[in-house]
Amino acid sequence: MERRMIAPCFMDDTLECLRRHGVDAGPLLAQAGLPSIVTGPVSANQYGAFWHAVAQAMDDEFFGEGARPMRAGSFALLCHAILSTATLEHALRRALRFLRVVLENPHGELVVENGLAQIVLKDAGATRSAFAYRTFWIILHGVNCWLIGRRLPIRWVDFRCSAPPAGTDYRLFFGAPVHFDQRRTRLVFDAEYLKLPPIRDERALKHFLRHAPANILVRYRHDAGLSAAIRQRLHATAPSAWPGFEAIAARMRIAAPTLRRRLRQEGQTYRSIKEDLRRALAMEALADGRTNVAQLAVELGFSEPSAFHRAFRKWTGKSPAQFRRNATQTDFAESSSPRKRTQPQES
Repeated sequence: MERRMIAPCFMDDTLECLRRHGVDAGPLLAQAGLPSIVTGPVSANQYGAFWHAVAQAMDDEFFGEGARPMRAGSFALLCHAILSTATLEHALRRALRFLRVVLENPHGELVVENGLAQIVLKDAGATRSAFAYRTFWIILHGVNCWLIGRRLPIRWVDFRCSAPPAGTDYRLFFGAPVHFDQRRTRLVFDAEYLKLPPIRDERALKHFLRHAPANILVRYRHDAGLSAAIRQRLHATAPSAWPGFEAIAARMRIAAPTLRRRLRQEGQTYRSIKEDLRRALAMEALADGRTNVAQLAVELGFSEPSAFHRAFRKWTGKSPAQFRRNATQTDFAESSSPRKRTQPQES
């Protein structure tokens, strides 16, 4: 597993949660090989061991933050439940139903609209802590990233609660804009990813569970892997000037066949990375109304506007003009009742 460190805010939030629930953290820290006072980053393995110690002591893998306890072993059952699904969308719906049965509240609903997939959290009780919501996202997002073998780039995350003391660390963790004090809690990504097929089997699951949850905290971070390094390089360059595959491999000082193989291991190709970025840039520019469609096509490296129109319709099912109109209407209506398409329940 990658040798990565967990930010101090993870430990601070977890320890504060234990204090709220009257749990003595001392023995659990010692069990995970951590000092009684943690003042800096800890390794992913240490945090994973601490997570397991807390879950076993409380018999709750959600740390007492749900309406019902998520009994020890529930995470493994969740993984088994989604293993036989056909697409990421199928897996998400099944995972959300499983978590609703286990936790009752908060529970999530998948909403697809305007080319975006939104996992909206609902709750019959009072607003929960940022730690509770983030734990929900870690479980759901992490296990589904593992299932499809790649990270799902997040567009933005809204929290219904106020920002915690380490609120700035939340943006670093998600690798996307994070907003607090919102009307609802939701995680948003491009709906195109819902079509991706699972690539894991029972053998892979056994290996995954031996290292969870440390592996989902580092393996699918927004800054992890070669695909993220390539994405960062492309972000710094205008799409019309993006290099070819051989050129990017040379700049990264990696043999082209090796880079291709390692990207395949991350569930990516150079073409898919460029297409993901173009889609994200296009949707952001259209939603913000910063430029006209013809100029945007040129900026994104398309040979002509008609090629951009075809690509955008493939990504979202809408023309650029339709997407812009819908995005503007949705933003205007967000404070009341946005029009949305809720998918039918999965059995």
